[in-house]
Amino acid sequence: MGNFDKKKFAELLALAKGNRSINQYALQCGVSSAHISRLLRGLVDTPPNPETIKKFASKAQNGVTYEELMEAAGHINSSSQAIKQDQPHEWQPKLTEKDKKDIAKTLKEWMKDLTSSEGLAFFNGEPIDEETKEYLKDSFEMILKHARLMNKKKYTPKKYRR
Repeated sequence: MGNFDKKKFAELLALAKGNRSINQYALQCGVSSAHISRLLRGLVDTPPNPETIKKFASKAQNGVTYEELMEAAGHINSSSQAIKQDQPHEWQPKLTEKDKKDIAKTLKEWMKDLTSSEGLAFFNGEPIDEETKEYLKDSFEMILKHARLMNKKKYTPKKYRR
């Protein structure tokens, strides 16, 4: 067991949160927004437990992994394995800056199509509200990132995976 690196954990958590609000991330991963906020500001002296970290990692963006969060929390050392690990450690693809730009461009096009006068932004004949548009945008972004990462994993030859 290592030490809880509050600063490193806060940086990783901010990266995992991505451009979502704290409330959106909290809702998605099932952890209170107040707890996430305190962790982000480095106000918590004890690390989150592995189960909470698993929740953070399950909805993490920007390629942040369970192992990275566990290490920053001090639950594992960089040379050791996790206390409780569901899968063996394997190569995980990361999004490049080009990937992020492509995703942003596609997302912008989708949202433009969605909100155009003949778009799909209507429910029972009524236009959808701004909050719903934001949820849709966040969902589309997660889908695009996930698809991009899965394609990288699927189509990257093993010899290039590290």
